[in-house]
This record gives sequence, C-alpha cells and structure tokens, in this order.
Amino acid sequence: MTVILLIRHGDNDPMKKYLVGRSPGVHLNEQGQKQAQALAKLLETAPIQAIYCSPMERAIETALPLAQARNLEIQVRPGLTELDYGAWKGRTYKQLARTKVWNQLKIDPSEVRFPGGESICEAQERGRCELASIVAAQDEKDLVACITHGDMIRLLVAYYLDMPLRAYQKLTVFTSSITVLALSKENHAQILHLNQISGFDLTPPEKKE
Repeated sequence: MTVILLIRHGDNDPMKKYLVGRSPGVHLNEQGQKQAQALAKLLETAPIQAIYCSPMERAIETALPLAQARNLEIQVRPGLTELDYGAWKGRTYKQLARTKVWNQLKIDPSEVRFPGGESICEAQERGRCELASIVAAQDEKDLVACITHGDMIRLLVAYYLDMPLRAYQKLTVFTSSITVLALSKENHAQILHLNQISGFDLTPPEKKE
C-alpha cells in the first residue's frame, strides 16, 4: 500500500475573516510560514518519494520548504485544490450562516451544491480520483505527501472510513496537520493517523511572580 501524508496548508489571515475558497493571492502569514518550516523539519528524515500539491498559493507555500529540504519537485494536482464554493467565495461566515444552503449543509451535505460551484459529492469524488491516480503512479510502499485543504481532507477521510456525508464536518483538520492514509491500488484503505500537529508553540510560559 502507498502511504499518503494528507497535509493541510498553513495559516493565513483571510481564512479567519471569510471563506477563502479558490480566491487568488492568499498567502501564508507569519504563523503559516513557521508551520511550513516545522513540517519540513519534522519530515526531514521521512523517505518521501514525491510531493503532490493543490495549485493554490497557500498550499504551494506550505509544500515549498519540504520540497527544498527533500530536493523534490512540487507536482501540482488540480484534483487536490480547494472546493469550488462558487458564490460563497469571499463571503463572511456570518453572511453564509443566514443562507438556506448553510442549513442544508448541516442536515444533508450529500444534497448540497454550492451556488455557482460544485457539489459536496463532486468534490469528494474529485479528491478520491486524484488519490487513485497518485497511487497508480507510485510503487508499492512508497511514501508521498499531498498538500491540500481542510474540507478536502475531511471528505477523503469520510470516504475511506465509509462515513455518511452528513458526518464529515464532525472531523477536525487543523492547519499544518498531517493525516496519514495507507491506500492500495485496489482502493483498500486504512487511516493510520488523523489530524496530527507538528507546529506546536514550545515556548515556555512566563513564570508568574
């Protein structure tokens, strides 16, 4: 089985203010850059054979320190890109919470299509097909890194755990976290680790008087 490190991109400022989606020009902030460096340090001895990445800037910037440390090319894969939220892109979460689609997303995501964008089911299938293509290109027991986005990782984990789509939002995927998936060419899968964090702040707290 090929072992896949599903890595969510690092922190960026816009994600705390509105739904970024596929908005161009969204870059890692200072914390996100530190997270990317921490990932490269954490994985510096891992026998990674390939690095695949979403085409979004924040994902590529997360992948770059790892690629440089491992002397590997970043292979951009459109199937790993962010969900197409259509008209939701750029809107605040407060604005979205007042829409019917937001409520439907909580009740039955399998019936949701983002206005002017893709459906939840289409996004999940897109990600699944991309991973299948990656596994088909690798040798058995290869280790590869895939830098992608939070919702895509949650949808993939839900798929390989045979979870109903209505439960995928119960999964937590922090920025710069690593979820480890073992996947065979026959589509047999095991989730080895979920939402593992490397970018801890290890600065000791100030001593109180």
